[in-house]
Amino acid sequence: MKRPYLKYISGLVLALSLVACQRPLQPSANLEETDVAVNQTIAADPAVEALVAPYRKEVTVKMSEVVGTAPVALGKGDYESPLGNFVVDLQLAQSEPIYGKPIDLSITTEGGLRVPLPQGNITTGHIFELMPFENEMVVLTLSGKAVQQLFDDAAARKIIYIGNATYTVANGKAQDIKIKGQPFDPNKSYTLLTSDYLAGGGDKLDMLKNPLKYEKLGLLLRDAIHQQIQQLTAAGKQVTAPAGKRVTVIP
Repeated sequence: MKRPYLKYISGLVLALSLVACQRPLQPSANLEETDVAVNQTIAADPAVEALVAPYRKEVTVKMSEVVGTAPVALGKGDYESPLGNFVVDLQLAQSEPIYGKPIDLSITTEGGLRVPLPQGNITTGHIFELMPFENEMVVLTLSGKAVQQLFDDAAARKIIYIGNATYTVANGKAQDIKIKGQPFDPNKSYTLLTSDYLAGGGDKLDMLKNPLKYEKLGLLLRDAIHQQIQQLTAAGKQVTAPAGKRVTVIP
């Protein structure tokens, strides 16, 4: 489905949260602590519940819609993982048509993918759980030095998933780096697809903060995930991890 659909759902979720928090204002000159626990023993306000009910029902229906299916769950792991490889590859598949030309690299991080994709039916709600943030896809042009720092960081911290590349980890450093099947050239610049959060140095990726060029695509990562799964389903395919090993670790 297209981006406005998911933005509409996001709006419903936000509206539901805001309405549920409304209470009549009670002006008071004093502020004091109490030992009253805020939990399920506090009765719901009937007026607020009546206001929230139709929004809650609509959100529940939308979040329950099945987008695709997976024969096995796609989870996370060190260096690379079924879920990580799936996401960095779909980022490229959904972004390159917008960008209008090939992109050299694609990354995300273990912490940015909040939950695995389950075995069986995958719903819109699962996609929101996987990617609850409004992260937007951007293309960075990086120097060879910054790209080497990125691979070394991936080798040392194990949390960075990289698409369009393979490399070997030895003594905590990245070696034998190949990008799109070609040996890495430290004297070249490369384009990198990632989220605006990571591009701003999120997850301590400081080497991304000062790129040679920064380009927004106007595509949310959540929408890219949703669109990829929807397109797989339309083609009669299930959600599976890409084949092939990308990272070799030398003990």
